[in-house]
Amino acid sequence: MKTKPHVKPRVNVYTLGCSKNTFDSELLMGQLAAGAIDVVHEQRVRKNDTVVINTCGFIDNAKQESIDTILEFVDAKKAGKVGRVVVMGCLSERFKDDLTKEIPEVDLYFGSQELPNVVKALGADYKYELLGERLLTTPSHFAYLKISEGCDRPCAFCAIPLMRGGHVSTPIEQLVNQAKGLAAKGTRELILIAQDLTYYGIDTYGKRHLAGLLEQLSGVDGIGWIRLQYAYPSKFPMDVLPIIRDNPKICNYLDMPLQHISDAQLKVMRRGITKARTLELIDDIRRQVPEIALRTTLLVGHPGETDGDFDELLQFVKEYRFDRLGVFTYSHEVGTHAYGMDDNIPQDVKEARKEAIMEAQMDISMEKNAARIGQTLKVLVDRMESGYYVGRTEFDSPEVDNEVLINAETQYLRIGEFHQVRIADAMEYDLFGSLA
Repeated sequence: MKTKPHVKPRVNVYTLGCSKNTFDSELLMGQLAAGAIDVVHEQRVRKNDTVVINTCGFIDNAKQESIDTILEFVDAKKAGKVGRVVVMGCLSERFKDDLTKEIPEVDLYFGSQELPNVVKALGADYKYELLGERLLTTPSHFAYLKISEGCDRPCAFCAIPLMRGGHVSTPIEQLVNQAKGLAAKGTRELILIAQDLTYYGIDTYGKRHLAGLLEQLSGVDGIGWIRLQYAYPSKFPMDVLPIIRDNPKICNYLDMPLQHISDAQLKVMRRGITKARTLELIDDIRRQVPEIALRTTLLVGHPGETDGDFDELLQFVKEYRFDRLGVFTYSHEVGTHAYGMDDNIPQDVKEARKEAIMEAQMDISMEKNAARIGQTLKVLVDRMESGYYVGRTEFDSPEVDNEVLINAETQYLRIGEFHQVRIADAMEYDLFGSLA
């Protein structure tokens, strides 16, 4: 009589939300692997799996996705298809009591700042000497590097300080050691992330020290690109700009979420900056770094946003022609300053405003991409898909920005390496090229 083979228990991690969550999941997996725990990321579930869901609690859509994922695995647990269900991350940080009451079938809940407790509950000892060590869930040639945790900004709409706490910078020597470890494993691109990159160093060094960090990281052998994601505009550290311009390892790319341009909205959002200063900053950045690609994120439908406020924002988008742009609709978040205001913009109006901005941006993106035809650009190849090598220029971050497609049937490229590509054609969000 044949017996069924024993299926070894393992931890199967599912990550929702932003790149900060990706980083946290990778830290968790690194700790578990160091403790001899069999750990995988988003693989097909097995009967003995402990499923760990790293949740997002930022806006309504993200919260709903997290809840739907929890319920999906709770149902799988009831059906005997998985062993345990563990929930961690931002949603659990904010709403642990409510979740415990509403979804008691989850075995354990942990907040976003309880990584040692998660590791212990999953059967391993948390090793402080492994700070920064992690198992990458991204392709090995690029990796996120979280330079700080938490945020001290008072933005009216944002719940991140409720979930992540106050700002804490990671010391430069730790980040450099992490970068060296990643480079030794084949990482070519570091994507610097934080709730606010520009605040880096104030708590540790008594000043904004992003420029000093960039200089140190650029000295790491093997790293070819360093990319800046999420730089708050208020009190932007201008000493960063010459480094972006002159250091060949620092990408000509800056992700600077502005949220709005109307003075009335900037004030009610508590952004700490005016329209005049915002325009001056953009002009200064473009003057000092002529080749820079600017990405921004905007927020429409915040309480009190008038038709005039929105028209001003739309005109700003058309005039300032950002290289990359995303838009969110306002989400009324419990515990934020804006939650005490009247959420007075109907959802259909919020969506229409978002659509109008994205339509304008599509035309801008098409024109900017068409201007790239005939240029030869350095491209990092991420993957092969549907007969094409898919890569990115220094002007593009993974998952959110444009891509470069190269015919894989007629050319051979190494995935995870840099190649010189001549651009032959363009669409709104894609470029097409061949090896130069």
